[in-house]
Amino acid sequence: MAEQAPAPAKEDIVDQLLGDWARERPDLDVAAMAVVGRLLHLGGLLQARAGERLREYGIGYTELDVLATLRRSGAPYRLSPTALRKSVLLTSGAMTACLNRLEQRGLISRTADAADRRSLVATLTERGVQLIDQAIAAHFSAAERTVSGLDRNERAELAHLLRKLRLQLE
Repeated sequence: MAEQAPAPAKEDIVDQLLGDWARERPDLDVAAMAVVGRLLHLGGLLQARAGERLREYGIGYTELDVLATLRRSGAPYRLSPTALRKSVLLTSGAMTACLNRLEQRGLISRTADAADRRSLVATLTERGVQLIDQAIAAHFSAAERTVSGLDRNERAELAHLLRKLRLQLE
């Protein structure tokens, strides 16, 4: 019995875009965009899906990021806005607005920093800990479903390559 050739890979939107550029501008090497285009597209898809999932918890992706940063800092779940900004990569104004929203919802409290009374330290409230624990469990579960089509070795290799690319860009 003759072996059957594997089914051709299904094309995605990036294949279509690259094909269009190859036709219209054959002088351009599209190989790098095969990677970068997919990363950009996947990033947008993943962030949109996360946003939809987080609506159930009444938070957006940026708020998840801030709450998760506080939670993973360990008890007493308290950080300065500067420390939060470095981890979450928000501007000062955007961080203030996000912290205001979280405080209004009772998910964080802000108190004067003992080391610098001009600064307010953000602390997760009990309600905030409960919410982020639920939301982050759902977020991790969704991440698992997202990569379920990859085996353990493929996941490790992809993580390695993405880390390598990320470090190159710093």
